[in-house]
Amino acid sequence: MAESALADLVEALRRLPGVGPKSAQRMAYHLLQHDRSGARQLALALLQGAARVRHCTRCHGFTEAEVCATCLDPARDAGQLCVVETPADQAALERSGSYHGLYFVLMGRLSPLDGVGVHDIGVVPLLERAGDGVVREVILATGFSAEGEATAHALAQLLRERGLAVTRLARGVPVGSELEYVDLGTLAHALVDRR
Repeated sequence: MAESALADLVEALRRLPGVGPKSAQRMAYHLLQHDRSGARQLALALLQGAARVRHCTRCHGFTEAEVCATCLDPARDAGQLCVVETPADQAALERSGSYHGLYFVLMGRLSPLDGVGVHDIGVVPLLERAGDGVVREVILATGFSAEGEATAHALAQLLRERGLAVTRLARGVPVGSELEYVDLGTLAHALVDRR
């Protein structure tokens, strides 16, 4: 039974992104050998999170309430709507402290090779939200992968057809980097998008 429980723990840890079999095994052994109270705390937090955390009905970010605190904050600029792929992207933008508008989380990105189309990523609710008469600008903050770029392009077309101002998250050379070490694609985009 202990071997089955250990195997189940290792297999459960492998579900985390970027965790392979050896990393999962190391984590499991560490928790069981050195941090049993941490293991119990982790298990309880996972159970509570899975039971209580859900998606905000307005932005689709994570919350325990029907509508998240960001959407309810009267100090936020309701005229700006930043579209991101995941709640993790939303959290990253919030940590930057530089954006004070509202969000819409797509819960994915277009990926025709994987069969993920426009209707699979929450485009219809986005168009309804963006067309509420309050939103002045939609900021597309999808990733710069091929899928993220395709998603931004498709969304820009749909939003502009509805008369909305659409902008794209800028990209360029990272702060503090040496030009000789910056990849050529980033350097090319930085030149094109210069201001």
